[in-house]
Amino acid sequence: MSSTPKFTTHGLSAAANYSICSMAPGNFTHGLTGVNLQMDDTTTLTLWLSILAACLIVVVSRLVQGGVSQLRHIFNLKTDSVQQAYWARNGTWIWPWLKRRLIYAPLGNKRHNRNFQVARLDMGILPSRFHTLLLTLYILSNIIYCLFLDYKSCNRTAVLAELRGRTGHLAFVNMMPLIVFAGRNNALIPLLRVSFDTFNIFHRWIGRLVAVEATAHTAAWMAAKNVADRLTHQQDSMMRAIQDNTFLAWGMASLLAMIFILIQASSAIRHLAYETFLHLHQALAVIAFLAAAVHGHMGQLPLTNYVYVTIALWFLERAIRWGRIIYHNFGVSSSTRVTVEALSEACRVTFHLKRPWQVRPGCHVYAHFPTLTWSLSSHPFSIAWYDMQDNPFRSPEDEKLPTTIADLRSPLPARTSNSITLIMSKKSGMTAKLHARASAAPSGVIKIKGYLEGPYGGLESMHSYGTVILFAGGVGITHQMPHVRDLLQTYNDGTSAVRKVILVWSVRSQDAFNWIHPWMTEILQMPHRQQVLKVLLFVTKPRHAGDVVSRSNQVRMYGGRCKPERIVEEEFEKRVGAMAVTVCGPGAFADEVRGAVREKVQEGVVDFVEESFSW
Repeated sequence: MSSTPKFTTHGLSAAANYSICSMAPGNFTHGLTGVNLQMDDTTTLTLWLSILAACLIVVVSRLVQGGVSQLRHIFNLKTDSVQQAYWARNGTWIWPWLKRRLIYAPLGNKRHNRNFQVARLDMGILPSRFHTLLLTLYILSNIIYCLFLDYKSCNRTAVLAELRGRTGHLAFVNMMPLIVFAGRNNALIPLLRVSFDTFNIFHRWIGRLVAVEATAHTAAWMAAKNVADRLTHQQDSMMRAIQDNTFLAWGMASLLAMIFILIQASSAIRHLAYETFLHLHQALAVIAFLAAAVHGHMGQLPLTNYVYVTIALWFLERAIRWGRIIYHNFGVSSSTRVTVEALSEACRVTFHLKRPWQVRPGCHVYAHFPTLTWSLSSHPFSIAWYDMQDNPFRSPEDEKLPTTIADLRSPLPARTSNSITLIMSKKSGMTAKLHARASAAPSGVIKIKGYLEGPYGGLESMHSYGTVILFAGGVGITHQMPHVRDLLQTYNDGTSAVRKVILVWSVRSQDAFNWIHPWMTEILQMPHRQQVLKVLLFVTKPRHAGDVVSRSNQVRMYGGRCKPERIVEEEFEKRVGAMAVTVCGPGAFADEVRGAVREKVQEGVVDFVEESFSW
């Protein structure tokens, strides 16, 4: 058997000279005979138009939201609390209703970012109601396209050939959004102002769809071949046919890689050993795409160019990642310096970059430590603090009290400050190694090689709101600290509408306060802080009840669990202007905040922003 099958390059048009009914079933087991290329092209065009329509709807809604936000921002720069009352009321019932019932709504009653389990196995998170609607429409459209066949054909194997062509065609088409949505440098993220986490959800579901379509493509070929073999009384097995045909072998290799990805990408396996999953996932993806490209090239299949473009996009995204790393971290004679400070169950990690960054509140980065792990990290870390000013500097490792006259007279070394600090909670893998190495140092501080990739995110601005509530759970405080400093600074500068900022932080023990102590001290010393900022600290497991003591009316400490619904209810009644509520923390905590916001969106202008990194 020839390693490369001979195809009819014009599909059904080449078969128009003779009746399909009289053709032997074996003719429909290879090539494009029976494949409806015209309908395949129509379904492809329809699929792309549906994606484009969805993007345009999001762009228009974002433009309208941005316009309202800009007007609110401009008109409230010099207004007092009473004058902002106009912007606190909903102007229409439709948008608040959509936010409560669809956009902010979880799939069911409450659970969204909290992982759900089946038989004690972690099954991941549930998409929101809006995400589920979009995914359902997309998947249903693919099913309809696949089943839109010529069932009146007098030759059953011709129907199977058409199904084989349609499913393979759509699998190739869906590979492109599959790869684009997986990229951190996806151009749609800033264009649509949709988070990478949301695109990651779509990436997973489209990946499952591609695997199912590839499986259906293979099953249709097997069914047609089985019919042909029975009618011709051939005993040629499927396995032998694949082994003897290089074209089929490459296609099967791609399918097997996709099936393995489908299995190992399950939430239970991802959470069991994430780093192992990630490396295996990427290796299998390379095999799947390269094998699909060879399969399409050998068969001269119509949409092979889609696979080539998909592979090119994958390499381009990786090149952009490396370009970011090299540009921000390497100079002519030196590179980024990293200082690691061991804290209680966490590390404070400061990167002194070679070039300045454009950092916005709410940004996150990826940290890489070549001495700890050989691969690029895929764990995002919120930027807890950034410093972009020239000032004297002495690192924590060198910090000590002066003991001689010379020490008093010695100037501190100058620094062009391009420093970014992260808080890395000690988990497993890289963060555990980092904490162990820093803890082993006599001073609890070490310097190692490391690089940052980013910044990413920071899509939402809080400047147009009169009231902002920032919820944080555990290490999620790192996402909120830059927002607090930015809102206080813009209030003092007269460049934002904010009049009230409430920071709510829930932690297990008081030890976590040391994570942000130097930054909180700086914030509490900012001008007009008492007029604007209120800090609510909740310690769920205090060592002693007497340790939970409020320092002032502006910084209050409580023992026990934080109850977001009470805080949102109380602050909503005393709000100034439009209100924004953001949350960064464990899934269950974020779901509680989401639920509290949904109860209020139809009573006044309340927007909800969730920063999540579901993996």
